[in-house]
Amino acid sequence: DFCRQKEFMAEMYANMDCDLQSSNIFEDLANLLSKSAFPVKSPLSTLNVLALDGLVLVIQAIAERTDNAPQHHEQTVPEISEYFPFWQLKCENTNDPDQWVRFVHQQKSIKRKLMVGVEHFNRDKKKGFEYLQGAHLLPERLDPRSVALFFRYTPGLDKNLLGDYLGNHDEFSILVLHEFAKTFDFKEMNLDAALRLFLETFRLPGESQKIQRILEAFSERYYEQSPQMFVNRDAALVLSYSVIMLNTDQHNIRVKKKMTEEDFIKNNRRINGGNDLPREFLSELYYSICRNEIRTIPEQGAGCSEMSFSRWVDLMWKSKRTSAYIACDSFPFLDHDMFTIMAGPTVAAISVVFDNVEHEEFLTGCINGFLSVAKLAAFYHLDDVLNDLVVALCKFTTLLNTSYINDPVTTFGEDTKARMATEAVFTIATTHGDHIRSGWRNIVDCILRLHKISLLPGCLTGDTADDQESSSDMLPSKLASSRAAPQVVPISTPKKSYGLMGRFSQLLYLDAEESRFQPTEEQLAAQRNASETIKKCQIGTIFTESKFLQADSLLNLARALTQAAGRPQRITSSLDDESTSVFCLELLITVTLNNRDRIVLLWQGVFEHITHIVQSTVMPCNLVEKAVFGLLHICQRLLPYKENLVDDLLRSLQLILKLDARVADAYCENITQEVTRLVKGNATHIKSQMGWRTIISLLCITARHPDASDVGFEALVFIMSEGAHLSPANFVLSVEASRQFAESRLGSAERSIHALNLMAESVNCLTRWSREVKEAGGEADRILEGIAEMWLRLVQALRKVCTDQREEVRNHALLSLHRCLVVDGISVPSSAWLMSFDIIFQLLDELLEIAQNYSPKDFRNMEVSLLHAVKLLCKVFLQSLNDISSQSSFSKLWLEVLDMIEKLMKVKVRGRRTEKLQEVIPELLKNILLVLKANRVLSKTSTSEENSLWEATWLQVNKIAPSLQPEVFPDSEGDVATQSAKNKSDSPAQSEGVNV
Repeated sequence: DFCRQKEFMAEMYANMDCDLQSSNIFEDLANLLSKSAFPVKSPLSTLNVLALDGLVLVIQAIAERTDNAPQHHEQTVPEISEYFPFWQLKCENTNDPDQWVRFVHQQKSIKRKLMVGVEHFNRDKKKGFEYLQGAHLLPERLDPRSVALFFRYTPGLDKNLLGDYLGNHDEFSILVLHEFAKTFDFKEMNLDAALRLFLETFRLPGESQKIQRILEAFSERYYEQSPQMFVNRDAALVLSYSVIMLNTDQHNIRVKKKMTEEDFIKNNRRINGGNDLPREFLSELYYSICRNEIRTIPEQGAGCSEMSFSRWVDLMWKSKRTSAYIACDSFPFLDHDMFTIMAGPTVAAISVVFDNVEHEEFLTGCINGFLSVAKLAAFYHLDDVLNDLVVALCKFTTLLNTSYINDPVTTFGEDTKARMATEAVFTIATTHGDHIRSGWRNIVDCILRLHKISLLPGCLTGDTADDQESSSDMLPSKLASSRAAPQVVPISTPKKSYGLMGRFSQLLYLDAEESRFQPTEEQLAAQRNASETIKKCQIGTIFTESKFLQADSLLNLARALTQAAGRPQRITSSLDDESTSVFCLELLITVTLNNRDRIVLLWQGVFEHITHIVQSTVMPCNLVEKAVFGLLHICQRLLPYKENLVDDLLRSLQLILKLDARVADAYCENITQEVTRLVKGNATHIKSQMGWRTIISLLCITARHPDASDVGFEALVFIMSEGAHLSPANFVLSVEASRQFAESRLGSAERSIHALNLMAESVNCLTRWSREVKEAGGEADRILEGIAEMWLRLVQALRKVCTDQREEVRNHALLSLHRCLVVDGISVPSSAWLMSFDIIFQLLDELLEIAQNYSPKDFRNMEVSLLHAVKLLCKVFLQSLNDISSQSSFSKLWLEVLDMIEKLMKVKVRGRRTEKLQEVIPELLKNILLVLKANRVLSKTSTSEENSLWEATWLQVNKIAPSLQPEVFPDSEGDVATQSAKNKSDSPAQSEGVNV
């Protein structure tokens, strides 16, 4: 009945448990009810039920008060910085909650520290005093008054230690003894009552000297407050001694001859200053001692002391000194502290009762108690309490039972207790998941068990509601089946046998199958119960609504999933283990996608888990498939929202590059599709070179994969077409990828030509960037150097395709190279021009090598390619003339150009020189010479160096086209002819060409 009074329990806590001089009545009551609820023998007794009802009623009353209460913020009690006489502290206004709540919390805080001090003191007095001084509950320098107050008002002190200390002969102990005696109020109190009250606070020591000192202090205090009976304190001392002796005589079983009334009166004659005390007084004192012993030794194991007259007197005395009664209203001012005290005993009691009953009414009461505890634990942020409750409830679900059960779904559906516990667990998880920490592991284990017995809905790992439609298309169709809950694996059908025994066994098997797949009505009802229970649990919301979990709870949920999945093994694991790992990974990915705004919290753990899967898998399997495509899905979804994590997300895709070759080959096409979707959806968010290197490396792999190359090229076209997504960060990477697709023989020649066009068109980006840099100013030189470097890398890439075996590809590559080399608008320094000529010379050497040493069947129409090449050489030379003519190496370069033209002029294709080259080369050379003349780069002067170039030029030109000199420089014909004749007389005859 007391427990039903909602405010009474709070008032008990405020007025008793928070009072320094009172026992913790509320706490003791909670422990008593908890112990009384434990059934000694089944079934439950009435006492067990009443005790449990009492606990649940108190918990529910506290829970009800939180409904209209503001969010709890734990009260901060100011620390005691110095000692003050807190024993006399009282609340100024018990009608003002702001004052009395603060007062009660402060008193409880002091009381807790006092209890710790009592424990230290009872073990070691010195350490006890040190602790109390450190807590400022005693002054730094002990004084008799403060120590006496500690001894007098602190419950729980060892009375034996207290009596020994008070009886000590040192000066400080004697002062403490007298101060201790002064804390008693003996006014209008009989001597025996006063003595009882005094001696009940400690154990009277056995040494006579200690007894003497203690009784002297008592007598002095008693005489001060009751002087009307005695003439001096000595009289009070003698009579006190006499009373102690009488008490020993009357109540010691070893004393055979007891003191009579007359003996007692005779022993106390003339003790009051030579006069007798009144006979009636002594007689009343005698019979009082005979009837009621003065207990000088505490009884071991005794319960509450009987309410003697002295205790009633003490209680009346306390009532005059105590603070005003604190009346609590419906606000939960003290409920946090009360619940903290009750939580452990309540959960323990409800768990025991729940485990031992089967009646649905009792089970419902227990579940309501569990849910009330969960509500309060969440409201007051007592995460440990909630985790312990979750662990306890998970055991009652029977889902953690690893023993084999033939029909687990039916068994679960028939177990009312298990279903109620399961529903309670997931109600707590979905309602109070914010405050679950270690308990997530048990919850995940329950979910995995439900997954194994196929009780989970198939859409459990679905994405958030607003993204379901888009995410459904993210994964390849071949992965769709892995998202559904696994079905129970049927018993394998026996292998077909044509023998008599084989046919007989088949008949037996068919009979068994027929009976096995015909469940009874009871089994069907149990299965419906199980399915309905799981449907009520709304397990999927744990993961789809995980974005609302606090950070610590979210981390623990993710950690529980990775721990439950286990570490993948390189050896083949069982199907059950792989199914569990795949399912946990799906849930982990769902949680990750639903927490994109807090991905920083989860990413490290998620990435490490996926890394372990990828690195430990050497064969294609569902787990690595889910890991790879889950990683791609995460990147696709999160890149638009997390600019600060773009590099980390893209770096994670490097794991795909580390896949075992067999695994990579099995999933290459689907991986490429996902990368393509990623690029199309997020190209504008990829800024860094590292990020693009990862993406384009994945695309490059597809260039030589028969199934994936088309999709990979589609992504590359998206990046490079019209320079839509080209940037300095990905220019060189994209060009290199285009080269690989251009060289690949898996696709058609048209695709290779398309790749070459992408490369050629990319030069427009370089011209645009150069123009923008020049207009912007600033650090233009450094940026222009970088652009020139990219241009040179483009030239190098195109050169490699110019020797392709396919005629149309080779010639288109030469034309593309020509276009890039003669483009306007790029500030190409002279050093880069010189390097480009090295590239051209290398290309021409390779083309000449092919023309001379390879079969025309393998490389068709090489003369056309050579023609394109010589045109390219001459055009580039003229294009770069202004930049390179002033360089010291110009003469050497010019002569190398002439030498290369001579080789091309004399080369023989299919055994003869080509007419096209014979016609075109002289015209090209003539054009170059005219330009050199017009720019005064080539002229006959008095300078020896220029004359040297002049002479060397005409020596080379005459080998190629002797008629050019009179046409270009008619004034120098004689000089050149003379020099030419001289050279012919000094040199052996030249070969007319190289046979092909």
